[in-house]
Amino acid sequence: MVDPGLILRKIADLDVYLGQLREYAGISAEAYAADWKTQRIVERTLQMAIESCADIGEHLISDQGLRPPQGYADIFKVMGEAGLLEPDAVTVLEKMARFRNVVVHGYDKVDAGVVVKILRDNLADFDLLKKAALRFLSQ
Repeated sequence: MVDPGLILRKIADLDVYLGQLREYAGISAEAYAADWKTQRIVERTLQMAIESCADIGEHLISDQGLRPPQGYADIFKVMGEAGLLEPDAVTVLEKMARFRNVVVHGYDKVDAGVVVKILRDNLADFDLLKKAALRFLSQ
C-alpha cells in the first residue's frame, strides 16, 4: 500500500533541494569549473534531488506490483510502462538518473557545461515526477 506521507515528505525534500540549486542558476560554466566547493554542493544536491525522485518512483512501483527496475534510469522507464509517467518525462528523468550515476560512480568527468545547463534549463523537469506522484495520490 502506498504511503502518502512518505511520498509527500520526499516531494518536500525535493522542493528544498531545488530551492538550494536555484541559488546557483546564474553561475557560468567557467566559474563553476573553477570552484570545487560549488561543484561539491551542486553535484551532491542534484544527486539528492534525483534520488528523491527515484525513491518516489520505487515506492509507487512497489505499490503497483510492477516489474523491479534494473537501475536508477529503469525506475522511470517502469513508471512510463505503467502509465505513471508521460513519455517525455521518462526520457528526461532517465537522463537525470544517468547524470546521477556519473556523479556517484565517477564513470566520466562531470562536464561543467552540462551542470550549468541543468541549473539554468532543467530544474523544472523535476516537476514532471512531482506532478505524476501527486496525480497518483489523488486517485
